[in-house]
Amino acid sequence: MAATAGPRAAEPAGGPPANPWNALWAMLVGFFMILLDTTIVAVANPGIMAALEITDYEDIVWVTSGYLLAYAVPLLVAGRLGDQFGPKNVYLAGLALFTGASLWCGLSGTVTTLVAARVAQGIGASLLTPQTLTMITRLFPANRRGAAMSVWGATAGVATLLGPLAGGVLVDRLGWSWIFFVNVPVGLVGLVLAARLVPSLPTHPHRFDLAGVALSGIGLFCIVFGLQEGEMYDWAGWIWALIATGAGFMAVFVWWQRVNPREPLIPLGIFADRNFGLATLAIAAISFAATSMFLPLMFYAQSAAGLTPSRAALLTAPMAVASGGLAPLAGWIVDRAPPRPVIGFGFTTLAVALVWLSAEMQPGTPVWRLAPPLAVLGTGMAFVWGPLAATATRNLPPAQAGAGSGVYNTTRQVGAVLGSSAMAALMSSRAAVAPLGPAMAQSMLLPAAAAATGMVVAFFLAGVAPLSRTAPPD
Repeated sequence: MAATAGPRAAEPAGGPPANPWNALWAMLVGFFMILLDTTIVAVANPGIMAALEITDYEDIVWVTSGYLLAYAVPLLVAGRLGDQFGPKNVYLAGLALFTGASLWCGLSGTVTTLVAARVAQGIGASLLTPQTLTMITRLFPANRRGAAMSVWGATAGVATLLGPLAGGVLVDRLGWSWIFFVNVPVGLVGLVLAARLVPSLPTHPHRFDLAGVALSGIGLFCIVFGLQEGEMYDWAGWIWALIATGAGFMAVFVWWQRVNPREPLIPLGIFADRNFGLATLAIAAISFAATSMFLPLMFYAQSAAGLTPSRAALLTAPMAVASGGLAPLAGWIVDRAPPRPVIGFGFTTLAVALVWLSAEMQPGTPVWRLAPPLAVLGTGMAFVWGPLAATATRNLPPAQAGAGSGVYNTTRQVGAVLGSSAMAALMSSRAAVAPLGPAMAQSMLLPAAAAATGMVVAFFLAGVAPLSRTAPPD
């Protein structure tokens, strides 16, 4: 079919496969798995606390926080490593580390070893993630990249939404360890598929910016740690000082990237492309919205509507079906239309759905009435995740694909952490002055505001002429 023809123009010297979709499907196995693990642990926390005799909530929080922190901080460097050593090699290393760490998680007998194993998982996920976006950028030409990016974005969205559902089923039937053990066979299959189907592309040697690595690592660690732990420590002064310190390090990092006489870690020239810069802001907005909306929805479903964890997680099914089903269509459209109306439609739909959902989350509302706004919410996500990635990477040259992927994914992850932290603070403040149901409904307006911010950003995207008129994707 026309959509799967070999895009030789994307990587002329590296011998990309005749059908790059095979390479993409192979890499999405690992990508889906590592994103599933960002939310799958949520429903297993009570079982983990009982099994490991954990009495301090701060300890159990670090089972998730350790993973997210180790995932977010190395992303900038991981993207550059793919340029230096080849995205396939770094992807395989990350997936192997993640798979081995998953086995370690399942076998952990203390919270200390479990947190250490989760940190190792996070590092593996951080190595893996930028390579998926880099490979799409280098294997698919710009005029066929929208469909591939939409599948990539739908994988991210669906994996995040299905995490609690998969976790509930596994914990109920097999025990908490199996949310980690299940990764082992999937990871091994992913390694075999990637080794066979993902091509080895030409590398782009770089001078490694050690000062940039140190500055960005310290800055991101301070910011992400402060945002994650702020609510637990009641946003004490030292938390704000830590976040400010991180912001200072990142400011110095940007200055150093500008004046570095050799090769910087992040070539600031990539921001000369207006759509790349705006897409990195918009991905933070959708990540903020997608992460923050999940918390009040689950609290409402379980505490106000009385659903079990597994049944509450089933509420994500309309979102997942709509998002996954419409993603190829969204990608086909963004390959043929300017990004502004496509992404603007997605953010507008998302904002409307979240306001609608907030209105429905009232005492006595039948649960089935949540399904329509949730399906509309998934529709909006389909027209945001993939089209944003396609827009961000459309003009990236191969030599800067790793750097661009690192920046894009770092912004996405920081947006998610910020959304989780802000929602935790808002839920606490609203629950103190309102009944649980109305408090959760009011909290849902926060992700709606984030989606509205994405609408504004989308308005400033530069219009581009349609690049092709080929057949729809498989």
